[in-house]
Amino acid sequence: MVKVGIYGASGYTGQELLRLLLRHGGVEVTAVTSRRYAGKAVSDSYPVFSGMTNLSFMDASPEELAKGADVVFVALPHGASMEVAPRFLAAGKKVIDLSADFRLHDVACYEKWYGKHAAPETLGEAVYGIPELYRAEVKKARFVANPGCYPTSIILGLAPALKGKCIDTASIIADSKSGVSGAGREPRIGSLFCEVNGGFKAYNIGKHRHTPEIEQELSLLAGQDITISFTPHLLPVKRGILSTIYATLKTKTTAGDLLEKYRAFYRDEQFVRIYKEGTFPDISSVAGSNFCDIGIAVDSRVNRIIIVSAIDNLMKGASGQALQNMNLMCGFGEDTGLAMLPVFP
Repeated sequence: MVKVGIYGASGYTGQELLRLLLRHGGVEVTAVTSRRYAGKAVSDSYPVFSGMTNLSFMDASPEELAKGADVVFVALPHGASMEVAPRFLAAGKKVIDLSADFRLHDVACYEKWYGKHAAPETLGEAVYGIPELYRAEVKKARFVANPGCYPTSIILGLAPALKGKCIDTASIIADSKSGVSGAGREPRIGSLFCEVNGGFKAYNIGKHRHTPEIEQELSLLAGQDITISFTPHLLPVKRGILSTIYATLKTKTTAGDLLEKYRAFYRDEQFVRIYKEGTFPDISSVAGSNFCDIGIAVDSRVNRIIIVSAIDNLMKGASGQALQNMNLMCGFGEDTGLAMLPVFP
């Protein structure tokens, strides 16, 4: 039995992790931390856990939590994870960090978009945790930087087209929409019910912090530097991300031909589902699951591919993918604790 701790467990990604881990079968959750709710039963903060666990939130140092854990999920905001993740590594633990603090390889790039990095010497050890692209590296890793939600939807959507040299890399536009849970559980005016219900808006146009993460991974896939146009939007729903990605094709081709390339690229991937020609994903079809659903169209008038990618931002976009990475790191079946159908309606 692998002992697991969640450092920063009171947010949406932390509770989603706990939900998955309690049904895993191969792990024991030994500790969950929260300064705000220290001493409070998890089920009091999240009644969904009533009768499922006796855990209470702790206010513990990394060293204290590490004493009873083999694997630690760090579910803290960016800027906070960099202060604690190296301490878990120093204690000999396997670490999966869900913040942005270790996703970027270049410290100068991180500091341009996020601010001063407190542990630049640790950046080189982190493996970027998209299993579909870096499975071999994740299996051998002791430190995984779990990808962002928007990047996961866009990178998986574009990977086959980039590896197959199908598109003009200077033409990529990604238009993504997220449910409100992507903003976290901290109360903010922009995510209050009255602010989002009945609305639909773009935000951080041309300056969202996930942009360099997306460009880093797309550049590695293409073998050349890539700059994209990325615009995120806020949907008045609880969870889900839908990314619509546009790029100019290098040659005339059909959606059917491209779909065959996508199916071949992802043929062994149980969490990526390629749709039939003429059909496209809906966030309601991935809710509560670890799937990434992808559909493709070709606008022959302008010779452009249109890729539609859907994920649950709290699952494949965060906690589900984190568990997928843990399974690889610890030798479990990759789908252990994740083989659930989406929740519909």
